[in-house]
Order: sequence, then C-alpha cells, then structure tokens
Amino acid sequence: MNSTPLSSHPRDVLLGAQAVRGLLPVCDHYSGVPARMVKSLQLQAELMKEFGVCVLDVTLDCEDGAPTGSEIEQAKTVATLANSAYSATNNIAKPRIGARLHAVDHPAFASDIEIVVGQAASSLAYIMIPKVESAADVAIAAAAMDAMDAMGSRLPLHVLIESPAAVHRAFEIAAHPRVESISFGLMDFVSAHAGAIPHTAMGMEQFQHPLVIRAKLEIASACHAYGKVPSHCVVTELQDASIIERAAHTAATSLGYTRMWSIHPHQIRPILRAFMPSIEEVELAQKVIQKAHSENWAPIAFNGKLHDRASYRYFWQVLERAHQTGCTLPESVQTYF
Repeated sequence: MNSTPLSSHPRDVLLGAQAVRGLLPVCDHYSGVPARMVKSLQLQAELMKEFGVCVLDVTLDCEDGAPTGSEIEQAKTVATLANSAYSATNNIAKPRIGARLHAVDHPAFASDIEIVVGQAASSLAYIMIPKVESAADVAIAAAAMDAMDAMGSRLPLHVLIESPAAVHRAFEIAAHPRVESISFGLMDFVSAHAGAIPHTAMGMEQFQHPLVIRAKLEIASACHAYGKVPSHCVVTELQDASIIERAAHTAATSLGYTRMWSIHPHQIRPILRAFMPSIEEVELAQKVIQKAHSENWAPIAFNGKLHDRASYRYFWQVLERAHQTGCTLPESVQTYF
C-alpha cells in the first residue's frame, strides 16, 4: 500500500482534484475612471507591502467605466496601466490585475480583445466577461483570446452572471475549464424581473428577497461543484464600515462565497475582515494540521475528538483563507505558503 510522504504539501495531499484552480484574493476591486484606476493600483501595492501577500485584485474596467463612444481609448488606457503597474514591481510578489471587457455580443468586444489581450496579456491575471448567458459565451470569449496570441491562451476567465436564464445555466457555465470564478450581477438581475423584484433588493434587502437569495445560492453551489471561486456582488453602501462588513460576513458565512467585489476603497478592509478567519479558528487549524501531518494524515484524536481527512481538508482551507486575507500565521505553518 502506498503511503503519503511526510514532506508532501497539505494542499496536494488533502485537496488534490478538489482544489480550486487558484487561490484568489478575497476582495476584487473595480475601477474604470483613469484617475481611480491609478489610485487603485497604488492602493494594491500599499496593501501588498502591508500584508506581505496580495490581498486585493484590481479589475480595470472597459465596460461600465468607459464613456459611450470612447471604448477604444478606454481599452488602450487599461492596457497601458496594466503593463505599467506590472513592470514597475521587480520583487517576487507581482500585482494581480484583471480587466473587464464588454460582453461577447457587444460591438466593442473585438477591439477590447485586440487591445487589452493583444497588448497586455502578460501583465494580466484574468479577463472578466460580463453578461454571460451560457457556456457558449464562455467558449466565444476563450476562442477570441486564444486567437490573439499565445499569452491570451493562458488567461483564465472570470464571468458575470446577470440574468435569470444565466442563473439557470450556472452549473453548465462553472463546468467550463477556462472559468476560474463566477460573479453575481445583482442590479441587472433585479432589473431583468420587470418590477417583480422591488428596487430595494438592489440594496441591503438583497439578503432577504427569496429570488435573489436563490440566485446567489445557485451560483455558489455551481462554483463549489466544479472547484471554481464564487464572487459576491457589491453593496452600495460606501461609508458605513459596519454595514459593509455585515454584508460581506453574510456572503461568506451564510451564502458560501469566498470572494467579494469592492467599488470604493472604504469597502476593502471591511471585506478583508469579514472573510478573515478568527484567531481561535486559525490556532485550532494550525494544531490539527500539524498533528495530522506528523501522523502522515492518518486519523487522530485531538482534544477528545476524532479528526480525519475530511476535517483536515476543512482546517487546511482555514489556513489558506487566513493567508489570503493577510493574517499573521505561526511560523510552523507559514512555511507552507
């Protein structure tokens, strides 16, 4: 019988094929106005220096951030900023920058691909495609990126589901091998119901309305079924940190989301706090993983309770989330990262 070597990394031993494609920062910050894009990239660099890890993705926006008629100029700005920010860092911790393009059926999609992917693929961590209705839309986007150049083929896709029909196809979309993350487009989803969902569900009532909750759960479930990252929509509160943190905490603990959008710098730290595991949970996870590792991942008794690979997987993922959110980890487990 083969045994797992003691030197094997816990992620490989415990997760294997169940592991999500990549460990993504829990906060995805969107900006589209040129001055704000510059500030967002500066803030990302500051947070990387503070936490020692990239806790924030920055998605530069060619869609909602572009004035009508200026799509080509916006795409050029996004490509230039991405290349500049990426090349400016000479250390190991490179910034994670994404770009949201137009939907695949929008007239500007082709020029977005040509400019953003064609000029900045090597500086980007992913491409976000909005208004995805089916896996066919994902295939169109992937083919367009792959046709641009060799670097385009390496980029994963983040997709935005914004309609009832797309929610119905969430599992089909999540199954596509190029998809890394699925986000929920709340406001378009509410609008698509022709008044059947009140506008208040675009605000904090999104956490009470049954149709909205159902959509969120369907997307989260589809992502977890295929090892993809479910990313929660924005909240419109910009100033009250307690409201933002409460919304993020609900998304993380009740709805199964492991990532959330930010649209204002004031939202970033509340999101990080909400997705950050408690000190007590990190300490317990550290002790269980260390003992399990020393026993070559065989079942153990810890504090009078049985643990095996099922609970080991849970506690390892606690440590991964702690690392993603910039927690200070004990040296004994910090070496894993």
